Amino acid sequence: MTVETKLALTGEDVRSYSATTGEAGWLTDLRLDALSKVDSLPMPKPDKTKIDKWNFTEFPVHAVESTVYENLSELPDDAKSLVDADNQKNIYVQHNNTPAYLSLSDELKEQGVILTDIFTASREHSDLVKKYYMTDGVKADEHRLTAFHAALMNGGVFVYVPKNVEVKQPIQVLFLHDDAQASLFNHVIVVAEANSAVTYVENYLSTVPHAEGLANIISEVFTGDNAVVTYGAVDVLAEGFTTYVNRRGIAGRDSRIDWALGLMNDSNTISDNLTHLVGNGSRCDMKSVVVGRGAQKQNFTSEIVHWGLDTEGHILKHGVMKDSASSIFNGIGKIEKGATRSNAVQESRVLMLSEKARGDANPILLIDEDDVTAGHAASVGRVDPLQLFYLMSRGISKQEAERLVIHGFLEPVVSKLPIEGVKKQLTEVIERKVR
Repeated sequence: MTVETKLALTGEDVRSYSATTGEAGWLTDLRLDALSKVDSLPMPKPDKTKIDKWNFTEFPVHAVESTVYENLSELPDDAKSLVDADNQKNIYVQHNNTPAYLSLSDELKEQGVILTDIFTASREHSDLVKKYYMTDGVKADEHRLTAFHAALMNGGVFVYVPKNVEVKQPIQVLFLHDDAQASLFNHVIVVAEANSAVTYVENYLSTVPHAEGLANIISEVFTGDNAVVTYGAVDVLAEGFTTYVNRRGIAGRDSRIDWALGLMNDSNTISDNLTHLVGNGSRCDMKSVVVGRGAQKQNFTSEIVHWGLDTEGHILKHGVMKDSASSIFNGIGKIEKGATRSNAVQESRVLMLSEKARGDANPILLIDEDDVTAGHAASVGRVDPLQLFYLMSRGISKQEAERLVIHGFLEPVVSKLPIEGVKKQLTEVIERKVR
């Protein structure tokens, strides 16, 4: 069945918006080509989740103008608590759809590191951005939502680390959403050339209780030979959004991409996290935690595809569901023909805190090679009464005991976030959502 898409913007609208950003001409051409294909492309089909009645295309406005910040002390309190203003030298802030603050240390500038908004990057580093933007990672014509994103992209950031450069302090990016009408079509690109290393941490923070727009977000991560990217994220987007998030990695020889994702949106969400281990000896460690509440419907797919020899992929997903929330957790380890001596391991565990909550953990192994190692584990259940009994026998109330068990259950991902303010934020969000 073909589902009709009501496009909010025309080609002329897209051209007009593109002119206001000052972006490179090739990016405008890509937008228009993607827009022309939207109706002819199928919707994605997340396993066990019907999205035909979800609104992915209608929204109030394409972009809003918001205030910029002269310094980090001007950030609202909720955002300020995420940032170490005295010591964080490498940070980008986007306020709704407006590039609002940028700081990069002189040392990193001299080493050739790039941190800037996606529009400036397309102008000042045109060939470099064009090489990576929706080419080998996420392609614009994969399905209707990627094409829609390509046509309407209205924000994002470009991070580039040259060969042999190690960025020792994490690069932090804050996407602040405080306008209920704003939609987020953000595009993130992180490139680490050969023998380089960088830790990138992003926050999506809604400070309004209800959103009227859409979130269609794509991140692309590329590692050259022997490079390392650690990608941390905490997503806290408001109820009312329809959220599609696609985070993808392409790993070169002997390189590593590690993900630590705190997926805490209050909106209905489709999240797709995929890494291709292309180079021999490449590695990926994919950790994510989820808390669902209210009547949320969510679908999370974590997938690692092994192409090179001696590759290794680990997936760890822990979810907590309460009220009448429901979530599907798909873990996929795929070993292609020729990926000899690869290792694919995954674990998915879901805790349900109420009778009406639903969680479904689906471990999937797809193996086309003989000389490999693979394994999976999955469980869905309620808080262990023996754990509660043990804690309560030491004078802890049932409510506090349950809270401690939940925090322990989610700790493997929380502890991996490298910025203390972000780690604290994720802990507080978990606290609020399970209360």
